[in-house]
Amino acid sequence: MQLENLNHAQRERLAFIDYSLEFFGQIARADLIQKFGTGLASCTRDLSLYRELAPGNAVLMHENKRYVRTETFRAIFEHDPESVLRTLANGFVDGFSLPHEKSPTCFDAIRLVYPNADIISAIMRAIYSNSAIRCEYESLSSGTTKRELVPHAIVNSGHRWHVRAYDRKGKEFRDFVCTRFKRVELIEAEPHNYELAEADSVWNTVCELQLVPHPRLSHSKAIEMDYGMTKGMLHLEVRSALAIYLLRQWNVDCTEDATLTGDEYQLYLKNKNSLVDLIDYKSIYKSR
Repeated sequence: MQLENLNHAQRERLAFIDYSLEFFGQIARADLIQKFGTGLASCTRDLSLYRELAPGNAVLMHENKRYVRTETFRAIFEHDPESVLRTLANGFVDGFSLPHEKSPTCFDAIRLVYPNADIISAIMRAIYSNSAIRCEYESLSSGTTKRELVPHAIVNSGHRWHVRAYDRKGKEFRDFVCTRFKRVELIEAEPHNYELAEADSVWNTVCELQLVPHPRLSHSKAIEMDYGMTKGMLHLEVRSALAIYLLRQWNVDCTEDATLTGDEYQLYLKNKNSLVDLIDYKSIYKSR
């Protein structure tokens, strides 16, 4: 049996199995039923067909009736890293297994940074199973370092993808750039409670950003329309750990008296003073 001989619905279900094994490390019939609304017998046939197409990719754990990814796993669908990350953020959608065709009339932003699918899949499996990872990481300040991290989220900063994780070397929660990982290996030992997402206070704290058109603009109505402002203000609730990325991406002026003059500064943070304990404003203008 070849993939190209299957109908669209079968390919989508097999792609979901392949995707789940690759990025979550496991799949069960209940997952297929919940996603596609198919019957138990149909799910069993899909899993059997997948194992026929890729006999070394998964083994059945009889104690919980789940198929688990093997060390010899090789994806049978091509999972484009950007598509994978969008899917991980928005959920598995129809068309995931189809070839990516660029639109002649709709163009996305040009990207200069592309994450590695193998790195992303290893990190996602660690997150999904509450595991730590052992890795080599290249940083601007320290060069190549060996670290043990406990990741709990992957975040798009608007420019590149980051991993939010507890760093056992620095004994703190930090963000790590996905493209700077050289090697990732899962650690089987269970992490401590203080290393898990629930202990990441900055991540779990939500702050409100009050964005207004920059005071130096003579005609601010266009900015109000661009950002869908109400009464001249855009209210956003974001995790404190992510606020810095949003302010950077949209070139928000966070100075005390709106003193930045470049044309790129069209927004101003009105409630800066109420957020001084949550946001490191100085880091916004540092080298990224």
